[in-house]
Amino acid sequence: MLLQISNGTFYFGTNDIFEDIDFSVNENEHIAIVGRNGSGKSTLLKIILGELELAKGEIFKPHNLKIGYLKQTAFLDESQSVFDEFLSVFKSLIKKEERLNELTDLMQSDHSKELIEEYAKLQSSFEFEGGYTYQSEIKTIFSGFGFKEEDLYRPLSSFSGGEKTKIGFAKLLLSKPDLLLLDEPTNHLDLRTIEWLETYLSKYPKAYIVVSHDRAFLDKCVNIIYDIAYHKLKKYHGNYTSFHAQREADLLRQETLYRYQQKDIKRLEELIERYRYKATKAKMVQSKIKYLDRMERIEDPKKIDDKTFKVQFKSHVRGGKQVLALDHFAFGYEKKLGEVTINIQRGDRICIMGDNGTGKSTLLKTIVSELPALGGYKLLGHQIEIGYFDQTLAALNSSKTVLEELWDEFPSLDNYKVRSILGAFLFSSDEVDKTLNVLSGGEKVRLALAKLMLKGANFLILDEPTNHLDIASKEALEKALEDYDGTILFVSHDRYFIKKIAHSCLLLEKGSCTYYPDGYGEYIDAPKSEIVKETPKEEKVIKKGKPKAKYNLKKIEGEISNYEALLEEKRNLRFEPEYYHDTKKMQELDDEIDEIHNSLHHLMEEWEKAMEEKENMGF
Repeated sequence: MLLQISNGTFYFGTNDIFEDIDFSVNENEHIAIVGRNGSGKSTLLKIILGELELAKGEIFKPHNLKIGYLKQTAFLDESQSVFDEFLSVFKSLIKKEERLNELTDLMQSDHSKELIEEYAKLQSSFEFEGGYTYQSEIKTIFSGFGFKEEDLYRPLSSFSGGEKTKIGFAKLLLSKPDLLLLDEPTNHLDLRTIEWLETYLSKYPKAYIVVSHDRAFLDKCVNIIYDIAYHKLKKYHGNYTSFHAQREADLLRQETLYRYQQKDIKRLEELIERYRYKATKAKMVQSKIKYLDRMERIEDPKKIDDKTFKVQFKSHVRGGKQVLALDHFAFGYEKKLGEVTINIQRGDRICIMGDNGTGKSTLLKTIVSELPALGGYKLLGHQIEIGYFDQTLAALNSSKTVLEELWDEFPSLDNYKVRSILGAFLFSSDEVDKTLNVLSGGEKVRLALAKLMLKGANFLILDEPTNHLDIASKEALEKALEDYDGTILFVSHDRYFIKKIAHSCLLLEKGSCTYYPDGYGEYIDAPKSEIVKETPKEEKVIKKGKPKAKYNLKKIEGEISNYEALLEEKRNLRFEPEYYHDTKKMQELDDEIDEIHNSLHHLMEEWEKAMEEKENMGF
């Protein structure tokens, strides 16, 4: 065992972060810690590092345990090259390599047994520790983070802050500590790099602990999950999808036990009340009171960690059918990064994807006129109102309070309404007086989403809206966007989010642009050669719409038929003894039927949109 925490308790001021937790790490285990923002995930990492101490409990770890943690990147000498910085990880190997070269020279004239034995022993150790592969490993990991091989020989000072963070991350992976701690490792990485990192970590030969809200990443990289909720820590085996199913089952069991216990408590309380003043029953009453006092109360699962913000996006004005037309629309700063030709229709949900530096955020800023276009034209449709979410959230840095920020933007709202809306976005009565410059990343996102909701725009343009949100908050946002009646154009690296929201994808690469009308699945399935196609002309995009509409309509009708048949099959099961004699099975069956009804409802909405599209295109 590499590390163990027994009965660990930690307080922050008067607040309990967690209490009486047990946590362990064995060799080669790939562990995730999940939970709401503020639940104590990063605190637990700091305790493992020794930066914080437990209030109670014990932590056991070998004195020689080598722990690696990606901190704020600061290199001692930024004048040296990246390659030299990486070589510092392999000092002991390089010394062995130098000694091997010395021995090789000595053995030209000295054939003594001692010299030959030293060489053989050293060579075996050198090979076992990766002496013949460390230079190629440097190049592999460096290129995995999106750098070119020639960048290895550039001075560290020539890289941006974000690039230095990635270089620090690469150096950490090269050092191969006994235990690797990763706090939100996918933040600020593009999809290509995240996918490479997943592959690398899934084969990582040692143990690591990761804190992440990236559900797709956790599915690929971990086999054990610790869930922090209500100051407790619970261990689950499997990836994120497996954990989610197990946790739902746990909550269902807890709900059943809670319900039965509440009935028992009510029965006992009624019994106590009935005989409280009867002398002949005094002993029995006292016995029941003591029993209730000793009873370990089961928590209502509906109150456990279900606190999330409530958002409902709804457009004030329906707007025209054509939302946005871009024709050779060039974007960039001083130098053009690329150009796009596309026609966005009402109800479209398009995700813009691409590596860092391809101009995804720049394109959005140019569309909303925060940056000037470098060529081409833009046509915004009739009565189209844009609601823009900026990932930098720079506008939320001021000495204004949360209440003032929202009220200043929407002065027609009364005090009660403003406070109610902020409460729905988890700002309590005290927190509305916090100034913007002390808000956490997640709080700033919630405030920006509250403003976006109140705007009532029919065209949402979102730049990385899930950054800084925990998983429960992401799910709340996904639900709101799925129910939204307008058009969405967004940038995201969150694959779960993309799959949930995007109907189609636009891939930006250096000098090119590719449109995937059938969404993320089509992009994943596309051969690599297809990923470098030229930007489609507007006419081609519109022509693609005709066969796409016809295909989608047929596909939707087929899915509706399948769901209707499944619904009939499930309804018939209600009359089977196996179900009507088993309350639990009948409840599960009813839940399945409800899910099928929901799916049919969404499919019928899609069918109506497809029919409308078909009629507009003259089919």
